[in-house]
Amino acid sequence: MSGLMVVAVENVPPSLRGRLAVWLIEIRAGIYIGNFSVRVREYIWDHIIAGLGKGNVVMAWSTNNDAGYEFRTAGLNRRIPREMDGIMLISFLPEQINSQSSKLKRNSKKSEEIYKVD
Repeated sequence: MSGLMVVAVENVPPSLRGRLAVWLIEIRAGIYIGNFSVRVREYIWDHIIAGLGKGNVVMAWSTNNDAGYEFRTAGLNRRIPREMDGIMLISFLPEQINSQSSKLKRNSKKSEEIYKVD
């Protein structure tokens, strides 16, 4: 099953932006869209994680659930997805905490999260 996919990147290396442009259409600076199968989406995500550097990314795709989409994130960002009563919402970290967290050593595996909207 294929579906619409959107990728938004911030502060990523130019090499990753160029790599994304091979598979997706860049409709605005750092915003890419395409229509791919789950297998290809996972392949693209693996390349994103490998080339993320100090940046951050969110990938959202259409799926067959109540909300109609799911998303995953990687990298440090003030926007933190949180589930509340079965609904995925976005909370914001205070500026002070965000600046302290940017000094932490990044680990892509630990900073990557998948969020399903039920």
